[in-house]
Amino acid sequence: MNKHINKSTLDVSRRGFVKSAAGLTFSFALSGTLIGRASEAFAADGAKLNAWVTIGTDGTVTILCPSSEMGQGVLTSLPLILAEELDADWSKVKCEFAPGNPKVYGGEHKMFPGAQVTLASVSVPSYYMPLRRAGAQARKVLLDNVAEQWKVPVVELSTDKSFVIHKKTGKRMSYGDVVKFAKVPAELPKVADGDLKAPKDFKLIGRREIKRVDVPSKVNGTAKYGIDVQVPGMVYASVLQTPMDGAKAEIVNADEVKKIKGITHVIPLPFGVAVVGDSVEATRTARYALNVKWDTSAAKAAPFDSEKAKEEYAKKGQDPNTPTKEWYVVGDADKAIAGAAKTLEATFWSEHTYHAQMEPMNAVAQVSEDGQIDIWVGTQVQPLAAAVVANVLKTTPDKVKIHLQLLGGGFGRRIWPDAPVQAAVLASIVKKPVKLLLTREDDIAAARPRPMTHHVLKAGLDAKGNLVGWKHRIVAENVDAVAAPPRFAATGGKDIIGWRGMEQEYYTIPNIRAEGVREERGMRVHAWRGIGAGYIKFASESFVDEIAQARGVDPLAMRLELTKDHARANAVIKAVAEMAGWSRKRPGRALGIAFADYHDSFSAGVAEVSVDKATGKIKVHNYWLAVDPGLVIQPENATAQLESAIIYALSGALSEELTVKGGAVQQSNFSDYHVMRMSDVPEIHTKILVSTASPTGMGELGIPTVAPAIGNAVARLTGKRLRHLPMSSERVKKALA
Repeated sequence: MNKHINKSTLDVSRRGFVKSAAGLTFSFALSGTLIGRASEAFAADGAKLNAWVTIGTDGTVTILCPSSEMGQGVLTSLPLILAEELDADWSKVKCEFAPGNPKVYGGEHKMFPGAQVTLASVSVPSYYMPLRRAGAQARKVLLDNVAEQWKVPVVELSTDKSFVIHKKTGKRMSYGDVVKFAKVPAELPKVADGDLKAPKDFKLIGRREIKRVDVPSKVNGTAKYGIDVQVPGMVYASVLQTPMDGAKAEIVNADEVKKIKGITHVIPLPFGVAVVGDSVEATRTARYALNVKWDTSAAKAAPFDSEKAKEEYAKKGQDPNTPTKEWYVVGDADKAIAGAAKTLEATFWSEHTYHAQMEPMNAVAQVSEDGQIDIWVGTQVQPLAAAVVANVLKTTPDKVKIHLQLLGGGFGRRIWPDAPVQAAVLASIVKKPVKLLLTREDDIAAARPRPMTHHVLKAGLDAKGNLVGWKHRIVAENVDAVAAPPRFAATGGKDIIGWRGMEQEYYTIPNIRAEGVREERGMRVHAWRGIGAGYIKFASESFVDEIAQARGVDPLAMRLELTKDHARANAVIKAVAEMAGWSRKRPGRALGIAFADYHDSFSAGVAEVSVDKATGKIKVHNYWLAVDPGLVIQPENATAQLESAIIYALSGALSEELTVKGGAVQQSNFSDYHVMRMSDVPEIHTKILVSTASPTGMGELGIPTVAPAIGNAVARLTGKRLRHLPMSSERVKKALA
């Protein structure tokens, strides 16, 4: 017998999700000042100086981190920024997560103004100035109180390592002692940007010896991820996920599965068939015992076959009558190409890819009788999780408390709150706290993949060989349409996540046109580390090499020529060429180069490869990367992020691929979804160019240049151009044949 849930009270359809996310996903608004109004109440052991920082009488400085920690180090780097302006003793600093409240903890990034999100490498750029102001503001409160206490002009006071100092008298008072008598004004002091430190005066920012605060707990095993949460009285759940949105369970062997020891519920729901029981082992056994017939008649993705669809994608890439959305335009590219002395054209492909985060999706939910909902989860967007859970359970976001946990990998997958929603729905049904833990198979089945994309690029050269026209058309499902519907509607159907990277702002080309063709296939496409730049730069930077070959110029020289008007872009290209020894020959191997701008950061990469023609295996021996991300908060952590991104991109470039038939993902685990093994990781060499420009992002900066650098190296070595991601052994053998 199947158990069905009343759809009027538990609507977890796509329509419900979209409605709940409207106006919240990427368009939070600030109310008043960014750091909020200080509390006038004092704790017995200290003072809350503003919304971001509390100082205890023992000198402990507690700083809140507004972003999620998923291995990128923000639990250290963001508090460090505030501590710098506060002149705090870092050894006395304690870092904690801020609650999900964008009105207080929203950032300032131009892509997501006012939003409290952890994605797209925006954490440090978003909070660099707000946290500096908050630190300086808290410092002013301390100085004003000490000046009044000592009866001295505040201008005579200075601070250092959590002490207020009066040089004239030699007096010193610790921050812990100050807060014993300090009063926080109802209206906090104003801080102008001119009141902040000059980078030359930084004492904490940029110091290599400051280590990440999250690493010790991860080393000794005490770190708490969502998967580790235990709540008294909780039961366990696993969900056989629907193979696509809109599919529903038509026949379920519920009675048979309920006979499994420890199983209490078998529940068909719009997102799948859930099994609930008293242990992980019981729910896993039950999950694998489920036999479900799916009704896909209402599923938009049901007809989609990723291989068969390529013919239609290709036609739309070429047809001048295909409706497009303009993305970036300079001059008149069509006219310039039509009148060019020589024209070139190339096409490229990329397949769907899975995020492959090591921690499968999970959440713990508790729905209390008084209407309070508690969610323990690792999420990249706390406010979105609260909003969607509230919408599905027909309550308000203030009734939902997110207990943020460490994330065992995010990469964009943990933006969408499907796991907390599913756990909350189940908790409301069984009237107990529920721990939902997906199997790897269900994690892949519920994948929100990077879209399959097709690219058509055209270029025109004048009689002297100058590049005078550039056109890039992408054909793909729109990520914004699925992940950020309000923004997608507000921009008239532009895919800010999926198309970003086509701009070519830093190449001096007089006529450029970038445009997109929207595919609507029903796939749950989402942001993937490096977002659009991962596949867009593969296409565009491969095409730059083809143009260089047609002109008879060196690919390095071509890029230096194109970036001659942009010093920072030019500098990273020169730097990576020097690192790699670009002109030195390597018998049996070749070098390939690529350049990318990513959210105002700059990178250039060089790959050294060889190819086994018998097996088709590409071996990357060395990878060099030079970057300029503006001011670097933590150099050692920045290097680690670059290395991580390079490895992630290498895996995506060489082997990772999801195929879709009948709307369903065909892969099931790492046995048939191949990620890079340690034995295949090359020597990685990185260089960060010194800069005092404001930070512009680091976490994904290593992604965009990897695939095109490899493809360009293979082309130089073999004379054959690889046009399809991933560059698998089978595709290499086909190209070489």
